[in-house]
Amino acid sequence: MLVVVDYGLGNLQSIVNMLARIGVSAVISRDPAKIAEADRIILPGVGAWDSGLRQIEERGLRDALDRHAKVEKKPTLGICLGMQLLFDASDEGDRAGLGWIPGRVVKFPSDLGVKVPHMGWNDVVPTREDALFTRRTDEVLFAEMEDGFSYYFVHSFHATCAEEHVLGNAFHGRPFAAIVRHENIYGAQFHPEKSHKHGMRLLKNFAELA
Repeated sequence: MLVVVDYGLGNLQSIVNMLARIGVSAVISRDPAKIAEADRIILPGVGAWDSGLRQIEERGLRDALDRHAKVEKKPTLGICLGMQLLFDASDEGDRAGLGWIPGRVVKFPSDLGVKVPHMGWNDVVPTREDALFTRRTDEVLFAEMEDGFSYYFVHSFHATCAEEHVLGNAFHGRPFAAIVRHENIYGAQFHPEKSHKHGMRLLKNFAELA
C-alpha cells in the first residue's frame, strides 16, 4: 500500500491522480496507524517550514513517520517542502526538521542574478551511478528516461548536504540538490505530479522500489 501523507499541506489529489494514470493505487491518509503500516509513503508539501513541522506534530504523525522511514526503513519520498523537511534545519524557520538526511535548507541568495522563487521547468543532471539511465539495481529513480530529465519547480529554498546524498543537481544561478537519497529515503525538490512523462516515470520507479 502506498500512502500519500496528509499533514495539511501539499498537492495530495494531484499526486494520487498521477499515480492512478500509471496504474499505481494510492490512498491519502492522516492516520498514524495506516502510515506506519504502509509499504511506502510520499510526504508532499507546499508552504513554509515551521508550518509543515507544526502540522506533523499536531496531527500526531511524527512517531509513525519515524517508524516507517528510520526504524522499518521502507521506501519514503519527500516532494518539494516534503523533501526539505527530511533535513535537520532550515533558514526559513526555527523548528528542528525530521533529521532523516544530514543537511540544512537555505534560501537562494539575492545576488545570483536570477528570480526567486525558482519557478518553471528545469533540467536535472544525475550525479551518481545509481541514478543513471539503466536499471542496475532496484534503487534507480531515473531508470528508463534516456531522453533527459526535465521537471517543474516552485521554491525559494533548497537543501544543502553532502555530495554522497545527491542523486541529481539542477542549476538556478548556481547548482543545487534537486533530488537526494539516504538509504531508503528519497527527496525531490521538484513536483513530479506536475512534470508530465518524466514525473510519471519517476513516480512509477519509486512505486517499484524493492
